[in-house]
Amino acid sequence: MPGASAATTPSTGTSHGTPQPSSRVGLAGVATMAGSGLSNQTGAALGSLAFPVIGPVGVVAVRQYVAAAVLFAVGRPRLREFTRRQWWPVLLLAVVFGTMNLSLYTAIDRVGLGLAVTLEFLGPLSIALAATRRRMDVCYALIAAAGVVTLMRPRPSADYLGMGLGLLAAACWASYILLNRTVGDRIPGAQGSAAAAGVSALMFLPVGIVVAVRHPPTLTAAGCAVAAGVLSSAVPYLADLFTLRRVPAPAFGLFMSVNPVLAAVVGWIGLGQRLGWADWAGIGAIVAANALSILTSRD
Repeated sequence: MPGASAATTPSTGTSHGTPQPSSRVGLAGVATMAGSGLSNQTGAALGSLAFPVIGPVGVVAVRQYVAAAVLFAVGRPRLREFTRRQWWPVLLLAVVFGTMNLSLYTAIDRVGLGLAVTLEFLGPLSIALAATRRRMDVCYALIAAAGVVTLMRPRPSADYLGMGLGLLAAACWASYILLNRTVGDRIPGAQGSAAAAGVSALMFLPVGIVVAVRHPPTLTAAGCAVAAGVLSSAVPYLADLFTLRRVPAPAFGLFMSVNPVLAAVVGWIGLGQRLGWADWAGIGAIVAANALSILTSRD
């Protein structure tokens, strides 16, 4: 599941800084990437604990508020200076950002953390494969497709709506990548991302009010929702700001490809969401396709 900045990398381009051209990944970089990934998935797991009280919509609303607060503090957008040419991709990015998180969290509620995050990860993988013309990438696409077929195979317990929502999150992540590139080209620094997060938070403000009135959150549910926002938005964003200046982009993208495995492990240990061998094989195929694509890519 992308954090605010994770969604702008491996094939998303990095709008926060240019990685230093070093071929070595230091211990600090590895530790930060590991911490960012674990924080992201742990936040999603904690957020899911609030689903019975405020539902995925309530958790996503809180996450949008936290993301907006963090990005506004970092990006400090000068909204009055934005032109119409700059505003339209920002508004589209805001819609995609909200839809991506809502579809992902609803998928998590229906099919579990590991499967939902794995399906969502097809978004950046699709962008990476579509951007090349190498024959070997056809093989990687077939490996990923085999993983999807394995995960979505017919069985009595299959929740195809939940899986469909995971694929919708993947499409949104792909759109998020492309829109972030446009926003990054037209608006300096992180101002565009901050503005989009702010607009998305405003869109979810009435939603959050309705959820709070109809389903008053308990202290525990509110705490889990806030923790999801902090761990899945604030921490990954700030960690990636640090990492992308010290770790080469290919290494960062390669490490990000492990996130579906981290999600499955966190879901298993933290939420008791056990996966069968076929599910693990499907997750492994998608992770392998992304990792091989990055490892064999040429600048």
